[in-house]
Formats: sequence, C-alpha cells, structure tokens
Amino acid sequence: MHTFFAPDLAGPTYTLPEDESKHAVRVLRLGMGDEVELLDGRGGHYKAAVADANPKRCQLRITHHETVAPRSYFTHVAVAPTKNLDRMEWFVEKAVEIGVERISFLRCARSERRELKLERLEKIAISALKQSGQAWLPQLDEMQDFGDFVAGVTPETTFIAHLEEGERTALAQVTGAGPGCCVLIGPEGDFTPQEIALALAKGIRPVTLGNSRLRTETAALAAVFTAHIGR
Repeated sequence: MHTFFAPDLAGPTYTLPEDESKHAVRVLRLGMGDEVELLDGRGGHYKAAVADANPKRCQLRITHHETVAPRSYFTHVAVAPTKNLDRMEWFVEKAVEIGVERISFLRCARSERRELKLERLEKIAISALKQSGQAWLPQLDEMQDFGDFVAGVTPETTFIAHLEEGERTALAQVTGAGPGCCVLIGPEGDFTPQEIALALAKGIRPVTLGNSRLRTETAALAAVFTAHIGR
C-alpha cells in the first residue's frame, strides 16, 4: 500500500498537493477506490480510499484512523554537521528509520560547515518516515552555536561524547535511567578542550561510544541506536 505524508490532515477527506496528486494518479496509476496510507507525523496513522483521481488535486476519503503513542523514551542528538552534506543526509535518514525524537545541529569551533539549510533534510526525514512506518516525525533544529545550545540543556540527561583523555562512561550504561537523553556529537577533529570544559562545568557528563574512532555521522547514529537498546 502506498504511503503519503499529510501533516495538515483534518476532517473526513484529504486532498493531496498537486505534485503528490500527479505522482499518485499518473505514476502510481491509483484510481477510484484504491487504498492508501497517510501519516501526519504526529502519531496519526490513516487508511484512505481514492475518491477523486484528479492528477492536480487527488482527493482521498478517510476510512480508518488510529493514533500511535509517542515512544516512552525521548532521544535527542545534537551533532556538528559534516562539510559533506551527503553524510548528514545519510544520518538523518537512518536515525528516523530507527526512531529519534529530535535532532539539533551544532556550530562548533572546529566545524567545517558553518551554515545549514534544513529543507533538504526535512524532505529526507519525511521520506524515511514513510519508508519505515514510523508515526512521529522528529523535530529538526536550526544550527546553533555550541555555547548557546549547552546553556539551554538539562544537564542531568545530557551527555557529551568526546575523545579527550579522562574518565568517560559508556553511553549504554547511562541511557534509560531517566525519561530520555540528549547526546552531543562533535565535528571531525572533536570538540575543543574549551568546549568540553564548558559542558562539564554545566554538569553534562562525558561518555564514550566504544574504542573505535568514529566518523561524526557514524557516532551520531551509534548514539541513537545505543539510546534504544539501553533503555
């Protein structure tokens, strides 16, 4: 069954946007009475039937609705985007498939990418939502300076994964103790000692993701996966 994203769905019918209507009617060859699935990204999962197979405004009639509860554990990853945006796109896609509630983007001292447009990443997140059958679309935040971001977190449930010497706890040992977690992942070259010191002074705890030196996007995805199995 084909799946469509319907963020503004309300009422007994829904009209697909023109580009989606054209795809549904001209490419997928959907006709009167054919069934589709709709996701609103807010827990709503719908079944619908084609009521008007118009390639410019394909109208669907809702036949079934159920609400999927949010996950009991809130996973938030804050990551410094890589210079190669393809690697961030890969991370967002896989993180949504696994399940993540929020992704923030950090501007750090060693960041090679200083600006980020979310439009492409949001489209990838929606595509991954439809592909994986997840019911909740994660929040994607605009890029923020590291210091500003750290000032606004809850330190008790926030962890910084870094490669500097010193005592660090395995992330798997600390996730699951509370209602959720936020994991900070630095740029290639890692967080600076000053950034680490700032986080520790705030009460954020240092963690490790294992013995391997991971790429930024790999570390971020490992954090998402670890949060799932650790709770």
